[in-house]
Amino acid sequence: MRDPQNCKNMTELRVEIDALDRELVSKLALRLKYIDRAAEIKMRDGLPANIPARVEDVVEKVTSQARIVGLAPALAESIWREMIGFSIAREEAVLNSPKESPDDSNVD
Repeated sequence: MRDPQNCKNMTELRVEIDALDRELVSKLALRLKYIDRAAEIKMRDGLPANIPARVEDVVEKVTSQARIVGLAPALAESIWREMIGFSIAREEAVLNSPKESPDDSNVD
């Protein structure tokens, strides 16, 4: 990626922003794969989807990192709380889905 200061016009800026957006979307998709795995592990271990202490830990880490890199902490918190809410709902859908018993697979 080119440094923003090296972009001489809006076309160059937009190319870089579009490339960055593609990277962000790819990273978010990868994050969801980890969330899906978390749902599997939580189901196995009998854990709930929503663990408030973990939510607050994640938000604190993100807002702290935002301060370090010069991103508005309030923006980071808002984005992450939205993602966390989506992730919890996704996990709850897995945890609340009907579990197939071994006998169910032989039903005609």
